[in-house]
Order: sequence, then C-alpha cells, then structure tokens
Amino acid sequence: MPIVSLHHVTATVDAAQDDLDFCLGALGLRLVKKTVNFDNHHVYHFYYGGDERGAPGTIWTTFPYKDRGVKVGSKGAGQVTVTSFSVPAGSLDAWKRRLRARGIAVQDVAPRFGEQVIQFSDRSGLVFEIIATDRDKRTPWTAGGMNASAAIRGLHSVTITVRDLVATLELMTDLLGYTVVDETEGRIRVAVGGSAPGHIIDIAHDTRTELAVNGLGTVHHVAMAITSEDEQLALRDELIKAGRKVTDVRDRCYFKSIYFREPGNVLFEVATMQPGFTSDEDVAQLGRALKLPPWEEKNRADIEEHLTAIKLKS
Repeated sequence: MPIVSLHHVTATVDAAQDDLDFCLGALGLRLVKKTVNFDNHHVYHFYYGGDERGAPGTIWTTFPYKDRGVKVGSKGAGQVTVTSFSVPAGSLDAWKRRLRARGIAVQDVAPRFGEQVIQFSDRSGLVFEIIATDRDKRTPWTAGGMNASAAIRGLHSVTITVRDLVATLELMTDLLGYTVVDETEGRIRVAVGGSAPGHIIDIAHDTRTELAVNGLGTVHHVAMAITSEDEQLALRDELIKAGRKVTDVRDRCYFKSIYFREPGNVLFEVATMQPGFTSDEDVAQLGRALKLPPWEEKNRADIEEHLTAIKLKS
C-alpha cells in the first residue's frame, strides 16, 4: 500500500509564545518551519520536528489561536485524543526531571504493549505521552537540550478515539493498508509500513464516549505519509468509491494533501513526503524566517503586522 508511516499531527493551541516555549524548551523539538495557516493568514502555523529536517513521522504542528475567537474544545470520540513521542528505553526518569523542572505535571501510565509510558499536558490542555522503546533507530535533534541517549526521535503513535470500532478498522485495514499488530481491552493497535514507532495508530473505542468538540486544546487532524502524488490521487479515487467525502488536493508548499473523515469522524490527512521543509530554506536556517506561500507574498506587510509578536532563542 502507498501509505508508509505517520506524517504529522496538527493541533489548535492557545498562545504562540507558550507553544514555542513548550515545544522547543520542554520537548526539545526543532522549529523546522515558521509560516501561517494557509486558510487564515493572520494565524501562525508552527512545524516542529524530532530530527534536523522535520522528516515525515517526526512532525508536530500547531495553530496558535489565542484571542482569535476560538473557544476551548473538548476531547472525545471523533478525534485524536493523545499524541505520543518516542524516546530511548531507560530515559523516562530524565524526562520526568526535565518536565517537572519546567512546572509540568507528569504521571506514570501503565505500560502499554510492553513499553513504559509517561503522560502530561501543555498549557492549552493537549495530552501528550512519551513512550520509551528500544525499537526506534531514527537520529534525533539534540540541540534542544537533551542528548542522543534521551532525545525525542519523533512521533511514536497517536490515539484516536471512536465509538464504533468496526467501521473505522475496516477502512484503515481495507483501504489504507494498516494491519492489526496488538490489542487490549478498549484499544486496538494498527500499523503500516512495519510496526516501529512513527508507523502506529491506536484506536481507543467505547460506545459511551462523549463526542469531541474541536477548539483550543484539541488535535485538529492526523496526517499519514504517502510516497507520491500519483498514489495520492489513486487513493483519493478509492476513498471516493468507498463513499468517503474527500477534498481536492491542497498545495501546502512542503507537501500536498487530501483530507477526509474516517467513519468515526476523525479527520485524516494524506500528505506527500516531498518536497519537504528545505524547499525554501537551508537546513541550518530552518524555522528562523517567516516563510509565506508564494500567493501570500503580496500580503506580507499586512500579515507581519497582525501576527502575534514572538521571541525565539538564538
């Protein structure tokens, strides 16, 4: 199947500076792109990577919507409810110290499918996990304050929550190429392109779960990586034949995307792996300048005037 891994996860957060401080200062991720929401150019779109280039499967992205009229959302069925990052086995004590030193409350979670887990939230109320594993060979970004023996490698997995497992699982296994790799009560783990971190989605299911409401402090969508534009178009056709309502291809400059809701109402994106974040910046300069899509350059002065002031550590 053409889907090879996770690509990124995107959330709606509150204050831009708080988000930067959390993702860079606490998680030690790299800001690989500072741009704007292509659908609302007065709002930032921050892309954070777990490695030097922000490779697909390492990327966490945010829209900071403080004072933009967006209400606080609620987590529930039809949404990504937890985003999990991958770190080396044996490093969770270092992560507990790092997070608690920054005033972040951390709790232990029961081991999941043989791997140790801690959980915490950011100031917007988003729920994160760090999962310790010996199965992640990706090279991390280490300039964020954690050395290679502990630094985040990228996404481990996401947990999507649905009321009805059957239809969601059928779409993911029949059309998207996922296979079931593990299961426990109320949760089934699927993976594509192998079962290593960065390839995993956990489906939590409970018919009694309240429906999610999108807003501040909630994940907007999860994106999966696909190998080419041709395969993306072919998959789009298959999804439409299966009765899914799918968007046209959207040019996001650093990848091209289609969007659709799976039967449980979680918003899925399928994004190409190319051209990547170095298409308009050198690797060493990623995330430093405000990069706009070509069609927005004529509006740069207005955009810069209305964006929230932020500070990045040199």
